[in-house]
Amino acid sequence: MSTSIIGQDALIERIILVLLANGNMLLEGLPGLAKTRAIKTLSKELNCGLSRIQFTPDLLPSDITGTEIYQPELKEKFVFQQGPIFSNLILADEINRSPAKVQAALLEAMEERQVSVAGKTYPMDPLFMVMATQNPVEQEGTYPLPEAQMDRFLMHVLIDYPDNQSELAILRLNRSEQYKSEEKNKERLAPEVVFEARKEIAKVKISENMEKYIVDIIAATRYSDKYSSELDQWIDFGASPRGSIAIDRTSRTHAWMNGNDFVTPDNIRAVVHDCLRHRLILSYEANADGITADQVLDEVLKQVAVVG
Repeated sequence: MSTSIIGQDALIERIILVLLANGNMLLEGLPGLAKTRAIKTLSKELNCGLSRIQFTPDLLPSDITGTEIYQPELKEKFVFQQGPIFSNLILADEINRSPAKVQAALLEAMEERQVSVAGKTYPMDPLFMVMATQNPVEQEGTYPLPEAQMDRFLMHVLIDYPDNQSELAILRLNRSEQYKSEEKNKERLAPEVVFEARKEIAKVKISENMEKYIVDIIAATRYSDKYSSELDQWIDFGASPRGSIAIDRTSRTHAWMNGNDFVTPDNIRAVVHDCLRHRLILSYEANADGITADQVLDEVLKQVAVVG
């Protein structure tokens, strides 16, 4: 993947991490920063399906989940026609371009790994990941994701411009791709490889001290007055229990990806920002002063000590 996506090594690592942790990912960045290319490149390396859903203001929930079609010549008069959500990797492009009822069509699939249509439940494939993208600029005509929807994403990842050296490499890569035919018989990884990796990650140990460290970080976002007057001023509502679950799952995955069979404080700190930045509701004072969720989490990590 790194040969096709240049200057975004952190993005590649996060996509693989979320896939192995069996979660969903919200990716935020300016146009042209390889958000769409990233998920397409992942699908080229895995032997699985990819669906791209372009969210627009006139999109309907049934355009995502599918609908029942009337077939008078059949014994079963109504036949369910699956929507694009029934695939392995789902690119929800510019998810904030559609109203809440359309965004909510993803909720059941993301959380329960199933879709309910006309009283019937249809399970998703065991290999399933939603990667939603949103643009931080051009807010006119957008519908901000509600907190309940944001909470369903395991990670909220921010990406920025590549450096000059990477930009130069991007130019050369784009030039070479114009004249290179795609490899048709390229060997792709089977989904079983991902499932086996998940079994190995489940064996990664996390000590009681590390568990307490995670709980203390979450507590600092909820009861901030006990830690710092600044935190108390900045945070209106802290992270839900999904936040602690997300840190636990991603820190174990992060440890495994770095060749360890146990979780360290560094593994936890490496994933805290991406796991919690979308789960905090900042106060009016914080927004007025230009304080970001990342700055709040920096302060949380300063205030919370590792036990033992």
